[in-house]
This record gives sequence, C-alpha cells and structure tokens, in this order.
Amino acid sequence: MTNEQSDAFALLQLTKLRSSIDNLDAIIIHTLAERFKATQEVGKLKAVHNMPPADKDREARQIDRLRQFDADVPAAHDDQRRRQRLEFEDRCTVVMANFIHPRDVSKSNGSDTEFN
Repeated sequence: MTNEQSDAFALLQLTKLRSSIDNLDAIIIHTLAERFKATQEVGKLKAVHNMPPADKDREARQIDRLRQFDADVPAAHDDQRRRQRLEFEDRCTVVMANFIHPRDVSKSNGSDTEFN
C-alpha cells in the first residue's frame, strides 16, 4: 500500500468514525430531550399533588449512582475524561437551551434539571 493509499484509507476511517460520533451525539441529545420531558411531567405531577419539588434523598442516590458509572472508567483517563465531560456538558447545555427548551437559561435556577 502506498502512502497515498494509506492516507486515503485513513481519511475513510476518519469519516466513518466521525459519522458514528455524530450518530451517537444525536442519540444522546434525543435521549436528553426525552429525559427533560419526563422531568417536566414529574414536576407537573408533584405540583398537582402538592408534593415538594425536590427530593434530596433521591437526588443523593442519583448522584451516587452516576458517580459509580464514572468510577467504573479506568483512572488513567481521568484528566482526559474530565475535559471531554466538560466539553460535552457545555454542548448539551447549549442544545438544551436553544433547541429543546428555548428560553433564557440565564434566568433559570436549575430546577428543570433536578433529579426529580
């Protein structure tokens, strides 16, 4: 295989990988949108039945559960994982703010994203 063929093959692989990443991003965003809808329904149900808007015990359990997911990833990738997570969270925040629930998120107290 020549260098030119090798480069062409690498570009083809890169295109396929990027396409896969784009598809996964779409799945994640759709899943987050569905989660957001579900949390809104939880909020409505709580309001109708005069339940407290926050459940600190559930929130603590959810945070522990999510931290366990994070703990399952090898520690050697902590810094890279942290950077990627922050970049992803930034992207998700923009998408959630502008696409799923268009409103001024700077005025939000974050209650929309609690672990209802």
